[in-house]
Amino acid sequence: MSINSALLAGVSGLIANSSALAAISDNIANTNTTAYKRTQINFANVVTSQVVKGRYSAGGVEAITRHFIGDQGLIQPAASPTDLAIAGNGFFVVTDKGTGVTTQDPRYFTRSGSFSVDADGYLVNDSGYYLQGWPADATGTIVTDPSDLSQMNSINIKDLGAQVLPTSEILINANLDKRGITGSVGDATYAGGTAFSLADYANNPATGTKPDFTFQMNIIDSGGGSRRVAMAFLKDSAAANSWHAEIYSVPASDVAGAARPGQIAAGLMTFQSDGSFDEANSTLFGGLGNPPNIALAASSAGAGLRWASGLGINAASIDMDLTKFTQFSATSAVASINPDGAPLGNVSGVEVSEDGKVTAIFDNNLVRLVAQIGLATFANPDGLNAVAGNAYSQSTRSGEYSVKEPQLGGAGSIQSSSLEASKVDLSAEFTGLITTQRAYSASSKIITTADQMLEELINMKR
Repeated sequence: MSINSALLAGVSGLIANSSALAAISDNIANTNTTAYKRTQINFANVVTSQVVKGRYSAGGVEAITRHFIGDQGLIQPAASPTDLAIAGNGFFVVTDKGTGVTTQDPRYFTRSGSFSVDADGYLVNDSGYYLQGWPADATGTIVTDPSDLSQMNSINIKDLGAQVLPTSEILINANLDKRGITGSVGDATYAGGTAFSLADYANNPATGTKPDFTFQMNIIDSGGGSRRVAMAFLKDSAAANSWHAEIYSVPASDVAGAARPGQIAAGLMTFQSDGSFDEANSTLFGGLGNPPNIALAASSAGAGLRWASGLGINAASIDMDLTKFTQFSATSAVASINPDGAPLGNVSGVEVSEDGKVTAIFDNNLVRLVAQIGLATFANPDGLNAVAGNAYSQSTRSGEYSVKEPQLGGAGSIQSSSLEASKVDLSAEFTGLITTQRAYSASSKIITTADQMLEELINMKR
């Protein structure tokens, strides 16, 4: 009967508009939820078979849920460097636990990048999901796999221990006075034999030769300790552009196995007539290599030039960049000494680059690559299944995931100190709220009207 179909159509209208109200309510409630994607209820008419000619049977309406998961939200600045937003396609890969993640544990996908460092050092967002990434090994090498999520681990930036960087390079910018102190007794005695070395003088002025110019510099050993070495120079009276040069430790007792007290290297440093360093004809370090290098064996070596056994440190190999040395008629002076290396340091911060590289910053200015964030992309992101915590799981409608490095293969870039805003437009939702209310009232009117008509029909039998 047509009246019955009208009743059913009214009921379907109530159900459909109730669903619309629920979706609008969710949207409004999540206006300030990071990276929330709005849900919309679309309506489609239901057509029934018209059995009797001349009579119309109402089919009603059905509610169809549509998720706008793939829509890009506005990226807004945030205070924390671990607040991350995705500009473009892709989702963070997350899991619900930090340690002991196995292949059996589910992985989820989210754009909610409000990550912070928890007590154990893991990056976890406001919903309790742990950020996954490809870990870097000790050499900074990262192996990525676009199809195997088990290769990713929860990113931890505190479980790195303290870091030390031994000195491996020193750049020296200095001038040696071309005028020197030529013809001095000291020069003559130095030329007479190694018993009158500059290192001897540093250890005991009564036994060595006083240099024309000396400076010291700090290096960092393998244990994070600071060691001092000196360079001493004595103008060669026999050669206008040549200097006797030595490198030795201060104190001398830091080095064992040396020919003279603490002596690490000895030889000549020569210069061109224009004042530039003549590396080819210099013999410091026993004939300069490329670059010049000083080497000390470990304390445990037991023989040869080495660190003293009491220091208990590893071998050192330090490249010396002497190309900035000059010889001009000006007072000998050091303009700058730039060694690398850093003493003991602990993690003080974290940085995330646009290509997803997570770097730990130590308080000794060292940086260490920790992991590479991967972004999962889908053929149909709107087909993902929603799970609690503003995250999603893969479905047949979404298609298979492909995890990529940010900025590659269609994946977006990562913006640090930023968050993606909710995609909810409040003005549109309030408009929808009004129209839904009216449609719901109209559907209820259908039911009351049909009920009155049925009552009239029943009364005809009395």
